[in-house]
Amino acid sequence: MSNFVDECGINVKAGDGGAGCVAFRREAHVNRGGPDGGDGGSGGDIWLVADHNVASLLAFRDYPHRRAENGTHGSGKKKHGSNGANLDVSVPVGTIVKDSDGNLLADLASSGSRWLAAAGGAGGKGNTRFLNNSRRAPSFAEQGEHGEEQWLKLELKLLADVALVGFPNVGKSTLISRLSSAKPKIADYPFTTLVPNLGVVRLDNEFEMVIADIPGLIEGAADGKGLGHQFLRHVERARVLAILLDLAPYSGKSPEDQLEIILGELGKYKPELLNRPRLLISSKHDVAQHDPLTGSLAISSVVGEGLGKLVAELQVLVSKARDEEIDSAEEIVIHRPTPKGIAVIKEGETFIVVGRSAERAVSLNDLTNIEALEYAQNSLTKLGVDKALKRAGAKNGDLVRIGELVFDYSNDENFLIE
Repeated sequence: MSNFVDECGINVKAGDGGAGCVAFRREAHVNRGGPDGGDGGSGGDIWLVADHNVASLLAFRDYPHRRAENGTHGSGKKKHGSNGANLDVSVPVGTIVKDSDGNLLADLASSGSRWLAAAGGAGGKGNTRFLNNSRRAPSFAEQGEHGEEQWLKLELKLLADVALVGFPNVGKSTLISRLSSAKPKIADYPFTTLVPNLGVVRLDNEFEMVIADIPGLIEGAADGKGLGHQFLRHVERARVLAILLDLAPYSGKSPEDQLEIILGELGKYKPELLNRPRLLISSKHDVAQHDPLTGSLAISSVVGEGLGKLVAELQVLVSKARDEEIDSAEEIVIHRPTPKGIAVIKEGETFIVVGRSAERAVSLNDLTNIEALEYAQNSLTKLGVDKALKRAGAKNGDLVRIGELVFDYSNDENFLIE
């Protein structure tokens, strides 16, 4: 089984917030001590972090679940619960994150880039927080919020200076094995390479470049034929394209035909790839049946012909491409703004109030407590929940759900009925 994984799913579950505490001072010689329940701690967040030491998404193939630590509950004497520890999940540089519908959420294109994958739940307030002039001994507290949970899709787009592109069995693996210390599987049949191989070419103490051996393209790859999309996405971030054309007698297609098909597939997949700096390489010159394509560099990886000149030309192209980059550490992150306010949606016969502020207002530890019920009622009224329900068409007796609370609606000032 391959140790390189470039696509996977991951389930992230942030920590839940701890519950606030209901407690009162109990000390000698202190008559009717006031409330002193502490707040619950917040749950830990989960962050995806691009790490240059991680090569693939292999760690998520068999173990896709990641969990952050919960916050602890508050306690008496105004002792607040501790916050849950955040969890940093290392992913390869070049990882893109999508939601379950395929929408792009984040592009971790540089080492150290971070993205919040799941936010921890806030800790609940202790009863000390509900003390006021009219409520001298509050006997209720808040429960902690649940941490966010979702499935995400991770895709890796390799970051390389040079991408070797060509038909299967054109000699890409042999070439990268001669130019670097990479040891790809090499054989004389198509699709020997089923996953990308990376090799580092060091010319001196000051210059090195990363070369990616991309699995062989076939006609129709841009339409997904032969795992084309999985292969082609690794070409997207390469600074230079090195297109290998097969001169061997068993290639089946002339170098001109090969080039036309390859450029056609690249253009169909991403038109901007046709504007990427590229070098044409006529491969297997030692056993050539066809003449090298005009403007190409003839090489033989087996006997070493032309490899020195090839590396020199790639160095020039890579150096120029690096110099022309506006921001070599560009990071594209699409943030998910937290919806503000409240909204009412109807599912079947139930009216559902959505919005973090409304859900917090009813997340009390005991809504059978008259003080807690009055507090929740007042909070929802201030948020405009009653007006929103009326505008949505709610009538007496209709079911309303806010978070985990379900109640019968009453079209009066006390609309919340247990």
